[in-house]
Amino acid sequence: MKYIKQLSIILLVSLIGEALHYFIPLTIPAGVYGIIILYLLLYFKIIKLQDVKPTGEFLIDILPIILIPSAVSLLNYFELLKVKALGYILTAIVSTVIVMFAAGKITDIIILKELKNENKNKSGKKAKTQAKVKP
Repeated sequence: MKYIKQLSIILLVSLIGEALHYFIPLTIPAGVYGIIILYLLLYFKIIKLQDVKPTGEFLIDILPIILIPSAVSLLNYFELLKVKALGYILTAIVSTVIVMFAAGKITDIIILKELKNENKNKSGKKAKTQAKVKP
C-alpha cells in the first residue's frame, strides 16, 4: 500500500507537469515542470522525502528497462540517423566532457569552501580555548 501511495504522488506531480506543459506556451518539457514541482514540494516540506524515496529509487533502478522500447524504436529510423551519426556522436562526446569538467570544478569549489569553513571553525575554537587558558 505504501508503494501505491508513493507512486500516486509521483504520477500526480507528473500529471500536473503535463497540464502545465499543455497550458503554458513554452518549449519546456513536461518532465521538467514535474521535476521542478516535486523539488518545490520537497523543499517546502509539503511532501516528505520518505513519502517518495523508495519508489523513486525503484524507478531509477529499472530505468534502463523502461528505455529499451525507445532505443529499439530508433532502429526504424536507422537510415535517417546514419547520415548524421558522426555529428550526434561528436555532440554526445563533447557535451559529456564539458559536463564532467564543469561538475568536477564545481565539486572542487564546494569542497574547498567546506574545508575553509572547517578550518575557520577549528581555529576559532582553538583561539577561544587558548584565551580561556591564558591568565
